[in-house]
Amino acid sequence: MIADGFFIAGTAVALVSVLVCVAAAVVRQPPNDITILSVAAVELFLLVYGAAAAVRQAGGEAVSGEGWEFWGYWLTALLIPVAAFWWAILERSRWSNLVLGAVGLTVFVMLYRMEQIWDGALPA
Repeated sequence: MIADGFFIAGTAVALVSVLVCVAAAVVRQPPNDITILSVAAVELFLLVYGAAAAVRQAGGEAVSGEGWEFWGYWLTALLIPVAAFWWAILERSRWSNLVLGAVGLTVFVMLYRMEQIWDGALPA
């Protein structure tokens, strides 16, 4: 698989989010502005990623795999930070930071799969 700039940027955003959220859980902090904003950055990246993918597809660059599968992954990935945000708001414990940290890891895995679908690489 050849990683493009969007995948690398998404990996960086997701990794920073995971580190921030896990560090907050380790020091026994409840969810705060920093952890919530790190997950919001993941959501913002996914919105930009989706817009860029739509522009790429409209410009004639076809998805090598199934288009519905790519967009299904994207839509699911888009919902995960929102669900974790609501979890963190409703249960303000340090464990909610681990839920927020799981967002970055989950989105990274989904980005990896979306990259495989886009490039037509066989799943690892």
